[in-house]
Amino acid sequence: MPRYKLVNGISIQLTAEEEALRDAEEQAWADGAFDRAMADLRQRRNSLLSQTDYLALSDNTLSSDMSTYRQSLRDITSGLTTVEEVNAVVFPEKPEA
Repeated sequence: MPRYKLVNGISIQLTAEEEALRDAEEQAWADGAFDRAMADLRQRRNSLLSQTDYLALSDNTLSSDMSTYRQSLRDITSGLTTVEEVNAVVFPEKPEA
């Protein structure tokens, strides 16, 4: 199906060169989907970890539940290879501090 662009309000079909360039741009975007999904997952994970960082300071004793929770968060990105796997990640529930 041909693609079009607007030039001065007029719809013009893309040339073969423009089509090839657009295809390359779309492929590059699709190829980066996993990296974008992982970056989002890491950002959410890091936010959850930072909310409990104060509990892991040297003057606090970390409960085993909290230690397990924090380790689960750190391990959450392990073994993920597809965008679908990243999107299906379920975050562990935070225990009481």
